[in-house]
Amino acid sequence: MADQQPPKDVNGKPQHEQDIGRRNFLKNTGLVAGGLVGGSLFGGLISGGLDKKNDKTAENTSSKGIEVTQARQFFTRHQDFKVLNAATEQIFPEDELGPGAIKLGVPYYIDKQLAGRWGVNAYDYRQAPYAIDLKAVDQTAGPGGEQSILDRGMIFLLGLRKMDEESQKRFEVTFDKATEEQQMEIMTDVEANKVQMRGVKASEFFILLKQATLEGAYCDPLYGGNINMEGWKMKEFPGAVASYANYIESDEFTKLDPVSLRDYQGH
Repeated sequence: MADQQPPKDVNGKPQHEQDIGRRNFLKNTGLVAGGLVGGSLFGGLISGGLDKKNDKTAENTSSKGIEVTQARQFFTRHQDFKVLNAATEQIFPEDELGPGAIKLGVPYYIDKQLAGRWGVNAYDYRQAPYAIDLKAVDQTAGPGGEQSILDRGMIFLLGLRKMDEESQKRFEVTFDKATEEQQMEIMTDVEANKVQMRGVKASEFFILLKQATLEGAYCDPLYGGNINMEGWKMKEFPGAVASYANYIESDEFTKLDPVSLRDYQGH
């Protein structure tokens, strides 16, 4: 059976190698509280957001412009993954201090997390009732925790596609091909809830995106991010050291090379 071909308007060559000082974006982004979704909106969300072009499968993973070093598990649409690449690089850019999100493998870390139990909120209480009024309720506040009918995987897909939609509407290019300033404008509006999403606040998506990006940059490489422990090296963090018994009584400062959990498994 012939493979389905992707839409022409999303078949571009993203620019991923960015080397500018944009870490101020991360410093200046506050954790804006997200919203809740009513259960009655679920059908509309699926038909109006996730099903849109959802039948399109991934492009050939050998597409130029992206160096494929790992396999995607969650993202079946290549365009969604391109938007994720660009967005994470904006949050954690490459600069004179070290590599950015893409070279650290952050997009693949997020892909793995969304493909697992975290992506479907498997450890969260998921029974009704759900909050209906997105404006009146703070999804992240209170002892009850998250109250949305959407799981994290759905929120990511809706959020990434909304950013891509906004880019095409504002600048007539897909998000991954927009300029850095244009991408920044859209993401700033997403964080500030100036972009309307169906069933969940845009700021709630941004919180998840920022959280997952930082986790991917500083996690143990065993989980798919922080390639070659470069994130730890930037902070001079020693990693998963089993014991400090040989160093704790020393009067001299000891600088240790980082150690990953993989080092204890013969990898």
